[in-house]
Order: sequence, then structure tokens, then C-alpha cells
Amino acid sequence: MTTWSTLDNEWEGVSFRRIMEVVRPLSLAQFVLFTAYDGYTTNLPLEACADEDVLLAHTWNGAPLTIQQGGPGVIVPKRYAWKRTKWVKDITFSDRDQKGYWEVRGYSNSALPWENDPYS
Repeated sequence: MTTWSTLDNEWEGVSFRRIMEVVRPLSLAQFVLFTAYDGYTTNLPLEACADEDVLLAHTWNGAPLTIQQGGPGVIVPKRYAWKRTKWVKDITFSDRDQKGYWEVRGYSNSALPWENDPYS
């Protein structure tokens, strides 16, 4: 996920929709918390993760993501970049929203770039 600001990136991985099909979260689950091996966390509503373009990526531009690049990583195209997680260790489905690393420091919890809401 290093150099995420480049254009025309080609990502490969597992659709988050597919992960939800396999895991089958309980019906009361409304949120997802991603935790990285380095302790970084970020949160999203379950409905945002169900978008067709959300991906647990393992490959970037035809090559496997390296540890230095942050693989595996969650790609969430319709949210600001702090909603992406490198080095994904845990994915937790929950009935409550638990703010992540940047959200507890004042960044927007929704992180919708089209609404220009980088801060809460």
C-alpha cells in the first residue's frame, strides 16, 4: 500500500463481500474493526465494507504485496486513506462502533471525501 497515491493501481485479493459470505457475521453486526500487526486500527460500518470494490489485497500491479508495502491490506476506495489498513492481523465484526487510531485523534469517523469531512 506504499505509494497508494499513484494512479492506475491494479489490486488483486479477496472481495470483502466474499469474506462476509464465508464468515457470516451475526445479524446484529453493524461495524468492522481492522487491526494491523503494528497495532494500527480503523473502523468502518459493515455496509461500507460490503461495497463491491472493497478488497483484502494481496497483490499490487501484478506482484505480491511485500511486508514492506504492508500486505495484506484492506483497500476502501470510497473513503479517505486512513480507513485502509496495512498488515491486517484481525478483522472484528461488532454491534458497536469502536473508533480507530485516527478517529480517536479527531479525524472524521465517516471519512467520506465527497463530503469533504476529514475531521470530526
